[in-house]
Amino acid sequence: MKEKKKLSHVFQHEQFTLILTLLALCILMSLLSDKFLTSGNIINVLRQASQIGICAIGMTMVILLGGIDLSVGSVQGLAGVAAIVALNRTDSVCIAVLTGLAVGAAVGFINSLIITKMHITPLICTLGTMSIISGMALVTTNAVSFQATNKTYMQIGIGRIGAIPIPVIILLVLVIIFYFILNHTVYGRYIYAIGGNQRSAALAGIPVNKIIIITYTISGMLTGLAAVILSARMASGQPTAGTGFEMTVIAAVIIGGVSLSGGRGSLGGAMIGVLTLYVLTNGMVLMDVSSFWQDIMRGVLIILAVYIDERRKMQTTRKLTQARFAAETDNK
Repeated sequence: MKEKKKLSHVFQHEQFTLILTLLALCILMSLLSDKFLTSGNIINVLRQASQIGICAIGMTMVILLGGIDLSVGSVQGLAGVAAIVALNRTDSVCIAVLTGLAVGAAVGFINSLIITKMHITPLICTLGTMSIISGMALVTTNAVSFQATNKTYMQIGIGRIGAIPIPVIILLVLVIIFYFILNHTVYGRYIYAIGGNQRSAALAGIPVNKIIIITYTISGMLTGLAAVILSARMASGQPTAGTGFEMTVIAAVIIGGVSLSGGRGSLGGAMIGVLTLYVLTNGMVLMDVSSFWQDIMRGVLIILAVYIDERRKMQTTRKLTQARFAAETDNK
């Protein structure tokens, strides 16, 4: 009986379903294209997914908190340009990387201050900063790209250690670090508590504003790192490099089972969501499917993932209501 319950629990586990979906998608794409399961294509998928994955770590934390960040695409452009400008002026890879991280962290910090001090909802706040940052990137560069010539810097985006691309290694290290933070630290528990019920978290003595500020700043810094990797891969800083990037990141996180209402989801699920999205995109590219259809498919996946999440919340609410009613009936 216990074994049956354990097995049932495994099959009901959300991440198990996500993994099955990813595996089924991989099998389907391999049947539709004989190029899909080649080592070169798998490495290509992982390299492309790593940039989104790094941003998705920060976005996962923000959404778990009950927030959202629409400015990540604009930050990609501005931080990438800033990193290349710093590189060309100093010829220092270290300064260039730190500049990209600093720009991203600064935008995240500003977003958090607007949310906590001006009490503007995250959606409206980051929608506004998205427009501001995008405009700043275009104004300060006159909409011109900046080329990088430092080959050491380019290795951040195109280099490998053995057969594994450097961006993939960076992502794996970050996933391990932030998995531990979210699941085994007080800060991680605070994020889930605030996302579950911000008012209750505040009444329990959790420093809500402080956690929001830290989380948005970390998310911005990770976006800055992704911008550095992108600029290194393209060997240039382009002010429009992150156009539409925010929707791809949010889509991946939602597909990975992170609830838009906050307080529920996991980093592991978000990473599976990233891989699922990129396996699907890569498969459609190999089959020569139009990019317009790829956008349509991404939108359908977002709607489907949100619908499933809403259904899950309704079922949970119904079960809690039934349990409460049963308890009240027993007391009578």
